Amino acid sequence: MVRVVLGLLLSMAATAALADPCQAIPDKGPKPSWARPGYVVTGPVRYVGDGDSLCVGRTADPRSWVEIRLADFYAPELREPGGARAKATLERVTAGRALTCTAVRGDNGRVVSYDRLIAVCRLGDRALAEALRREGVSEGGRGLRGR
Repeated sequence: MVRVVLGLLLSMAATAALADPCQAIPDKGPKPSWARPGYVVTGPVRYVGDGDSLCVGRTADPRSWVEIRLADFYAPELREPGGARAKATLERVTAGRALTCTAVRGDNGRVVSYDRLIAVCRLGDRALAEALRREGVSEGGRGLRGR
């Protein structure tokens, strides 16, 4: 019995550790009315989930952090070859930096995918996607395969 309870607790902790801390867009239920094409999110990068998704928020409160899915870059999934490197590069390139992200419709026609705002982001005067390509990050995530 103790092993069963311990196993359940460990699996719940692992699931919680994998969840992103961004809370501005709920995982379930209606999406915020502001989540539409042209909406602009600015602020420092607060969290990097993988090679093509990150959280941007002006405050330290995760309830204000918007998770962004880059519309113009498809990194390999974390468990695929190049996935961990893509995430590490995105963390390094954006560390301590502010982004300006503009919401767009993704390939699926939506502006929100799951709990992520689909957007094109700029790091200063250059596109974040181009910065990742210049750093040699390979593309090849699930979104790219569908193209």
